[in-house]
Amino acid sequence: MKYFTAANCITGLRMAGTLGLLFVRPLSPAFFAVYTLTGLTDVLDGWVARKTGTSGDFGAKLDSCADLLFYGVMLVRLLPLLFRTLPAPIWWVVLGIACLRLTAYLVAAIKYRTFASLHTYFNKLTGAAVFLVPYFLLTGFAPGYCWGVCAVAGVASLEELLIHLLRPAHQSDTKSLLHDARQDKTA
Repeated sequence: MKYFTAANCITGLRMAGTLGLLFVRPLSPAFFAVYTLTGLTDVLDGWVARKTGTSGDFGAKLDSCADLLFYGVMLVRLLPLLFRTLPAPIWWVVLGIACLRLTAYLVAAIKYRTFASLHTYFNKLTGAAVFLVPYFLLTGFAPGYCWGVCAVAGVASLEELLIHLLRPAHQSDTKSLLHDARQDKTA
């Protein structure tokens, strides 16, 4: 297994860019330049892995770790702005979604004895929607947009939990609750 693939290097660049966001002022031109580049690398690494035939469990886990690092840094950098911009009730919803997401991770860890974060269609949609939040902070649409993000994130978290509860074995390439990756391999 190759760890130093082009796709994994791109993921590493995303992680470095994410750490760089700790040192720029939120919503500044420099912030948006680095932020946008990290978003592009998030899309590019998966595409490169598929095109070069180097996708695998290590790359998927590295990508999930990069995503978690990105979300962690964004919470640290943007949370004060989000608290000032978003209505109080949304934070209870965000807390519920976070608990649901953590429950899905816990179920997977206990059931499969590994960290499992699926790249489902809803999770990808959630990632894209969350990524756009800083751009909406500059508009009057931020609260409404963030309620929509919560709806998508709630569905994605519930779907991932159900997948972990209902599937007998971990399938890292599961795309949705209705998709069984094992059928693709036997067809």
